[in-house]
Amino acid sequence: MKFLDQAKVYIRSGDGGAGSVSFRREKFIEFGGPDGGDGGRGGDIFIEAVAGLNTLIDYRYQQHFKAKTGGHGMGRNRTGAKSPDVTLKVPAGTQVFAEDNETLLCDLTHVGERHRLAAGGNGGFGNAHFKTSVNQAPRRANPGLEGEELTIWLRLKLIADAGLVGLPNAGKSTFLASVTRARPKIADYPFTTLHPGLGVAKIDDAEFVIADIPGLIEGAHEGVGIGDRFLGHVERTSVLLHLVSASEDDVAGAYRTVRRELEAYEHGLAEKPEIVALSKVDTLTDEARAEKLAELEAVVGRPPLALSAVSREGMTEALREMKSRIASLAPAADAEEPDRFAEARAAREER
Repeated sequence: MKFLDQAKVYIRSGDGGAGSVSFRREKFIEFGGPDGGDGGRGGDIFIEAVAGLNTLIDYRYQQHFKAKTGGHGMGRNRTGAKSPDVTLKVPAGTQVFAEDNETLLCDLTHVGERHRLAAGGNGGFGNAHFKTSVNQAPRRANPGLEGEELTIWLRLKLIADAGLVGLPNAGKSTFLASVTRARPKIADYPFTTLHPGLGVAKIDDAEFVIADIPGLIEGAHEGVGIGDRFLGHVERTSVLLHLVSASEDDVAGAYRTVRRELEAYEHGLAEKPEIVALSKVDTLTDEARAEKLAELEAVVGRPPLALSAVSREGMTEALREMKSRIASLAPAADAEEPDRFAEARAAREER
């Protein structure tokens, strides 16, 4: 299935049904009078985060969503039926922006979250509503109110615990394939990865999700290459694993290049906890390995990990370090849960 992380969608809620002009006329009934019913409400447009989706590919083939008009009022004081609502189903992590692609309308971070994007129009009043002591036979009824229409942008940011960053061909996809069941494309040339990938890693009876994005190059924050487009997919992660390839002539320069792009992108990526590792160490001699690890330690300020997907060296240590960083941030997120559920319970009680 093709990965799509952004889509433009047009939505329109349903118009309200028109009120009815009707009078009661029955044999042997001395007094009649107006009995036109009200129109029904038009359908609303909702958006909901559901399980089992990880792409917005459905919205490549259908970009228009319209709810139906509410039922019209009828005689005998019969109110028109409410039109059914329309629900857009998206993966968790989807953000909804206005037509300017900058104004955030809602952010669906949890499965089951549901927001109303456009309210249906109210139904019009029938002539029974306008009966007064001085106007016993009104011959007027209101049309239903029009629904709302707007164009929105859907932007997906993957929900993951850890993210992989680095220059192209740094071994990110190889690492993901080695520690998870994900099967990304792997080849010995830059930009093998063209879209983000997800995998679930397991270590010491703990599981967490790892996101892999295309490699960053110098000037990525200005649109050079393709990695900048996917940086949003690691915004929600708790920790970043920064891989520097041992095949780089200047490992310190390679590290600085990616760090500059993370800082220029902003959105808090540069402040996230970072684990730095030298990948593909199996390709080096002992002397070259020690030299490059020392160069990387000098610029990072702490000893980097040494990784090899071929010999499995350092893979377990990297996973345990990632698990430790993720666990250290978990209590802060859990502390917010009781308040969120309390608000939901209060809202139900009010209804």
